[in-house]
Amino acid sequence: MCGIVAAVAQRNVQGILLEGLKRLEYRGYDSSGMTVLNSGVLTRHRALGKVAALAEQLDAAALPGNSGIAHTRWATHGKPSEANAHPHHSSDNVAVVHNGIIENYEQIKETLQGSGYTFTSETDTEVIAHLLADKLATGKTLFDATQEIVSGLGGAYALGVMSAAEPGVVVGARQGSPLVVGVGIDEAFLASDPLALLQVTDRFIYLEEGDLVELREHGVIRIVDRQGNDVERPIHTFEHGDGAASKGEYRHYMLKEIFEQPAVISATLEGRLSSHGVLVESFGPDALALFQKTRHVHIIACGTSYHAGMVARYWLERYAGVPVQVEVASEYRYRHPVV
Repeated sequence: MCGIVAAVAQRNVQGILLEGLKRLEYRGYDSSGMTVLNSGVLTRHRALGKVAALAEQLDAAALPGNSGIAHTRWATHGKPSEANAHPHHSSDNVAVVHNGIIENYEQIKETLQGSGYTFTSETDTEVIAHLLADKLATGKTLFDATQEIVSGLGGAYALGVMSAAEPGVVVGARQGSPLVVGVGIDEAFLASDPLALLQVTDRFIYLEEGDLVELREHGVIRIVDRQGNDVERPIHTFEHGDGAASKGEYRHYMLKEIFEQPAVISATLEGRLSSHGVLVESFGPDALALFQKTRHVHIIACGTSYHAGMVARYWLERYAGVPVQVEVASEYRYRHPVV
């Protein structure tokens, strides 16, 4: 899984971005990168392998600046390589980090190549950078350009983008892939997971589907929904503690996840089960009617979540008495299942 971290602050953000990437290592990745804006210039480092390799580059040549974006990549389109690592740039004016898949990128790429744009990677992400550069060349702001291009992107994604022409601005977009805003004191952040930002804030806004967000200097945050309306989203305080982001006593994150499973399941079911059975009311006012209408359950998942779904199938069929089908999400997406 890819990971995004972005920051707009009154201080040097290199350390914030790097620490955020380290806290996203549990998601798995094959490369990492960072772009920081300083004195009107977008400067980038990218590295294949561990975040430690990127840290070595930063030790040799720092990236000072008050705004920046960073990324850990898990290869989808294009092999693991430095050229395919994020951020991707266009015209020395635009930088983009991206989670997810742009399903129609080949058609977009052909159109952009016809307009004279040259591609330096095998990724679907690079089309976003060139699309933004094309819109910015017409005089649009970064926010307006992003708002315009996302309507033409197919698939599920989260974006973090910045422009050399707009210092102190980062724009994010969420469509099918998680993205949170970290609320600081006179500073603001973006990340795929709040764990990436716990070193700087414990206050978060969880963006909704179709939301666009603009982060500006002094902690200014603007959110627009999919209809183009300015909206206020609630701020939540993260209560799980900083330890959730570390390996703790375990050698790696997989061991941590395995040994935490009993406690996680117990916490999930707490207040929802009693010795007499399921406390239906704990699932909300509409739960009883919904449960009574349920005739079949489909669990859609990837990777280790798929195997967790296989276990859940045994439980649901045994205790709920409903048939359960478990599907690999990447296959289910392109099927026409009979539900």
